[in-house]
Amino acid sequence: MKNVMTIDGQPAVITFDPDIEMFRGEFVGLNGGADFYAPDVAGLRCEGEQSLSAFLDECAKRGIEPRKRFSGKFVLRVSPEIHEAAATAAAASGESLNQWVADAIREAAHA
Repeated sequence: MKNVMTIDGQPAVITFDPDIEMFRGEFVGLNGGADFYAPDVAGLRCEGEQSLSAFLDECAKRGIEPRKRFSGKFVLRVSPEIHEAAATAAAASGESLNQWVADAIREAAHA
């Protein structure tokens, strides 16, 4: 995936902050914030490992589940025109709208 670094199995989205001229990593899928900064990729990985370790240690101390649980359900709002176009494309593919959207998301997310 683009702009994603995996540290100890946990994905983090990576951006560049031009104001401070550093890379910023932010772990996703956690029950709290865990971010980290560094001027280069090697430093970012090191800082990410330390940040994730500190976050997981704190969760363990407090008895908190560190990772979010995803239900597999979410609401998607689009314009009526996009809804109609998607329903038409799904029907043309012989799929339900739900399956068609799930396939599109899987492909886009490379999951």
